[in-house]
Amino acid sequence: MLEKRSRVKSQKSEAGNRKIIELPLTKKDVLSLSVGDRVLLSGQLVTGRDRIHKFLFHERPEVKEIPFDLKGAVLYHCGPVIRRTEGGFTLIAGGPTTSIRVEMYEPQIIADYGIRGIMGKGGMGRKTLQALKDHGCVYLHTISGAAVYLADRIKRVVDVWKFEDFGMAEAMWMFEVEDFPAIVTMDAHGRSLHEEIEKKSYGELKRLIGFAEEK
Repeated sequence: MLEKRSRVKSQKSEAGNRKIIELPLTKKDVLSLSVGDRVLLSGQLVTGRDRIHKFLFHERPEVKEIPFDLKGAVLYHCGPVIRRTEGGFTLIAGGPTTSIRVEMYEPQIIADYGIRGIMGKGGMGRKTLQALKDHGCVYLHTISGAAVYLADRIKRVVDVWKFEDFGMAEAMWMFEVEDFPAIVTMDAHGRSLHEEIEKKSYGELKRLIGFAEEK
């Protein structure tokens, strides 16, 4: 049986090394990524904010009830601004929202639906970090405050689920993206850049306070 080709490829440029990722992801793809990797995503990803997470967590709909295939997907913490047109939908802005808000739901959703990537801003907690390690998933931090720029990386609104129930920002959208930028800040090997920076910053704060006390 032929092994599936890798969807993660390295690329060198004047801006430095980065990894080109073709979605969806496999576990092997995820394990090839490490904290600090700069990535560009191309393919289809889905969005999910608080209400979608709460719905998936509490109602636990079967895979066949969800119109999108979440296995191998990147779940983007995003509340997009979208204009409805005669031909469908046009994206106006698509920046990340704060990920820690859905920390209580994320581990179960990763386990239940085969999610391979989470993307947002600010990182997540220890429970999600453990879920990334247990199930082969990765957290991607994308650019905050650049919603219009990121919207330009989203080439097409493919479909939407729960629009009538949850509204524009809280519905689950499927986007076609091209060269969507992010950086790996939590990986499937148990590392969290957010946690490491927090510990380092706290150590530096204690050093500075101790220095001030000695004066």
